[in-house]
Amino acid sequence: MLIPGRATDNRAKDQPLVSPLFPTGFFALEHGVLALDGVDAVAFAQAQFANDLAALPVGHWQWSAWLNPKGRVLAIFALLRTGETSLRLLPADFDAAELGDALRRFVFRRKLAIATRPDLHLSGAFAAPASAAGAVLAGDEAGVLELDFGAPALPRTLRLSTAPAAAADAAAREAWAVADLRLGLPRLPPGQREQWTPQQLALDRLQAFSVKKGCYPGQEIVARTHFLGKAKREPLLLRVAGAVQAGADVLQDGRMIGSVASVAGGPPQLALAVLPLERTDAPLEVAGNEAAVEPFVEGLAR
Repeated sequence: MLIPGRATDNRAKDQPLVSPLFPTGFFALEHGVLALDGVDAVAFAQAQFANDLAALPVGHWQWSAWLNPKGRVLAIFALLRTGETSLRLLPADFDAAELGDALRRFVFRRKLAIATRPDLHLSGAFAAPASAAGAVLAGDEAGVLELDFGAPALPRTLRLSTAPAAAADAAAREAWAVADLRLGLPRLPPGQREQWTPQQLALDRLQAFSVKKGCYPGQEIVARTHFLGKAKREPLLLRVAGAVQAGADVLQDGRMIGSVASVAGGPPQLALAVLPLERTDAPLEVAGNEAAVEPFVEGLAR
């Protein structure tokens, strides 16, 4: 039984969540691919993004984020190191071309090219990868590049391929977005950009930022919050019977205590809400509907 305002999980840790509700086989995803290539590609990314690339070997990937100078999240993405001087970004909710345009403003004299890769098609499946595992990539861009994009309890495979992906399936894509939220991966629509710090979105759950690497936009605020223990909010996964939009207020005892950062699925809908750590166990309400707290599925950290 779920206690309002708190999450409990009585499932066996290794019990898979994939069921007949999830589509079978691979289906096309809408994510774009942004390429950073050149002798300064890694140095540029190290200076701009929140995670530490220094120890990321070729053939591995990590979660990362781009922040504004105030330490608020602009974009969250998978960052792949495909070569000594080659990186690939897979943003879920930030148009790859738009992200590329924004990043180019900070290139200055660095020697790198930032470009979308429309020749690389993305597809996903609710199944364990054939070869990839954890942060280790399998294959290559010339054929099929495979990522382990899930967890033991919710396996998923992501593929980049030069061959066109399977036909688009709106229901399958929505199931993928639902799985993202269940795994603790925020999906931020434009209106939620620059609203939240990495700690408020619990990006440490994904190991998506560093507090020990050198400077990057917002690093001082992120580090100060970490070392002084001043994070006062956390994300909760809510199941809401009615329709919910990102930005909706979350109420407790008739008082607004937080808001929804992203939503997926429905009905009922899953909502990722950012709420204060100090709150009561009174029921939560979103858009006139009681909201039940669900546990996140752990295991997506890379």
